[in-house]
Parts: sequence; C-alpha cells; structure tokens
Amino acid sequence: MPGGLPELDVVRVRRWCEQRVPAEMQDQVTVECDVAPRHITLVECRPPWRGDGEWTRSPIARLRYTKSTGLWSLYWCDQHEAFHLYPYSSPTSTVADLLDEIDRDPTALFWG
Repeated sequence: MPGGLPELDVVRVRRWCEQRVPAEMQDQVTVECDVAPRHITLVECRPPWRGDGEWTRSPIARLRYTKSTGLWSLYWCDQHEAFHLYPYSSPTSTVADLLDEIDRDPTALFWG
C-alpha cells in the first residue's frame, strides 16, 4: 500500500464506500475513496446536472494514518475543501470506529 497504510484498513474503507449507497441509487450518487500515501479521502460523486460531462466529486472526510503510532485520525471538510481535525473522536487503531462516526454523523459535518 502507498506510504505504508495498513492494507486491511484500506480494503475495509473501500468496502464501506461500496456499501454506503444502495445499488438502485448508484446512478445518482456514489461514495468513493482516494488513497494517498498517508491518508484516505472519502468523496461523494454525483452525475452532471445537465446531460453529459464529468461527475462532480465532493470531499466528505479524510482518514489520516500516522505510521509511527499506528493510529487513524478523522478530519472533516469545510465548504472550501479544507480539512479540519474532527473534535469529537480520538485517534484510534481501528479505522472502523471512524467509519462508524461518519455514519452516525451527530454534528452533520459529513452528510449535512
């Protein structure tokens, strides 16, 4: 994996993205992940408003991995696509904990 991201965690995040949207809705919206050397960015994708063209990609959250500690941290994305540390979860060795927090979204920072 790029930059030493734990392979099983990357697989878990990809699987979470695939399961986030029901199959019958995937022509309207999908959730994907962009894997980088030190983080995974979750992105909501939507088809063009008018006819043909590129799907829009809007960042939802970033899962940042610190190799030296083996911990994942959660970041939320503002309207300017800048990421900020999510203050309601602590770094964790279990990426699934952060995916659960994104699903719960108690602050409406991820899904509005």
